[in-house]
Amino acid sequence: MNSKEIAKNVIESKGGIAKVADMVSAGLSRQSIKTLYANSYIERVCQGYYKLNSNLELTDEQILLSVVPEFVMCMESALFYYGYSDFMPRVKSIAVPRTASHRIADISPIPLKIYYVANDIYSIGKTTVTENGVQFAVYDRERTICDVFKHRNKIDSEIFNKAVNAYAKDDKKNLSNLTLYSKELRVYKKVTEIMGVLLNG
Repeated sequence: MNSKEIAKNVIESKGGIAKVADMVSAGLSRQSIKTLYANSYIERVCQGYYKLNSNLELTDEQILLSVVPEFVMCMESALFYYGYSDFMPRVKSIAVPRTASHRIADISPIPLKIYYVANDIYSIGKTTVTENGVQFAVYDRERTICDVFKHRNKIDSEIFNKAVNAYAKDDKKNLSNLTLYSKELRVYKKVTEIMGVLLNG
């Protein structure tokens, strides 16, 4: 198997993007990788990550899964995903464990707003969705609303107001989970004060 075939197999097996370390482990030398890049057989996605040079466009989620596999879509990005915001964020909001590398923003080719979350609350409300054939994690509706209350000072007041009103009208809301999460995330009083008014009209 030649270097092109090895690179192609590794990159495809990794979902479209592979680390240099993955290709080296498969038997490619670093010089071979440099040659493939110089000959435009592979393209650099970001520092240490490559994809095949083709017309196939990778989604932001595919790229993030390769660079930050533990990411969870959250805050403004999750609000837009659930239709609680009309504003498509130019910067992706993601949550990662507090122990994750703080170099993520430096190596990611996608502009990110990163929330480093304590390990004991990182998985609360984490769910998996599939978009355009790509499976990734996003916080559910209730975790997203709790986070909006928790980080209210970091988002625009108009976005906050639209989000809580949209959630109150959402037939898919789960008030039991909202209560449970808000207690675990220590925003129960804030959530009940405002959501109680909206829900009881």
